[in-house]
Amino acid sequence: MNDMRLAVVGAAGRMGRMLIQTIPDTLGVRLVAALERADSPEIGRDSGELVGSAASGVPVIADAEAALTDCDALIDFSSPATTVTLAGLAAARRVAHIVGTTGLADEDLQALIAAAQKTVIVRSGNMSLGLNLLAVLVERAAAALGPAWDAEIVEMHHRMKVDAPSGTALLLGEAAARARGVSLADHSARARDGLTGPRKAGDIGFASLRGGTVVGEHTVIFAGAGERLELAHRAEDRGIFARGALAAALWTRERSPGFYSMADVLGLSSAGTA
Repeated sequence: MNDMRLAVVGAAGRMGRMLIQTIPDTLGVRLVAALERADSPEIGRDSGELVGSAASGVPVIADAEAALTDCDALIDFSSPATTVTLAGLAAARRVAHIVGTTGLADEDLQALIAAAQKTVIVRSGNMSLGLNLLAVLVERAAAALGPAWDAEIVEMHHRMKVDAPSGTALLLGEAAARARGVSLADHSARARDGLTGPRKAGDIGFASLRGGTVVGEHTVIFAGAGERLELAHRAEDRGIFARGALAAALWTRERSPGFYSMADVLGLSSAGTA
């Protein structure tokens, strides 16, 4: 089988660079396009040289339509607006779309779901295989323990992180809410300051820490009467997200159009939709 042809969005960003570094060491894939915004100073630069490797022959470009002409999958860790635009372009060309973008609003997700009627979309707030296994464990624990056990999610990221709670924390919160059969939006406690009163029963709490160069740490606490269960994941290397995204891209081969999650990629979801 021929190598899967990949286009990377945000080539000059942290994840874009990591993907470009990781692709040559991954069996079954090759880089065919590196995308950046039109005003990026890296436009025209060889993507290999961009990450300190040998020249790849793949220049950084701003033309998304040209990038999608000869590729099988688009890997996208960008901004919500960019992701929605690219989803429409990828769907029109039946190009698989791997979405690691965080901060997506409900209307953005609806746009992705609509695009998934024409192509395969794998979307996750975190592409780590280990973290997504954690999400499955959180869902099962929340279902087994029930709402009598208070659920709290503590996350820490580097000082440059711009959104809070992180997409990963929300992914874990959604897992707990899904197990309880409730909406996270209606049972989310994200800010506590001053005289807040007792904890509201059934809430899923979030605490966001920022500082230093922490890649990502997430702990889900289930606190019951006289006992506490903690499930945690610590990311030590940003490469785990790139490797997970590449695994997701390879998984999309021969898949029917649909909106999938990393649980599907891991074979841990029976629903087939995210």
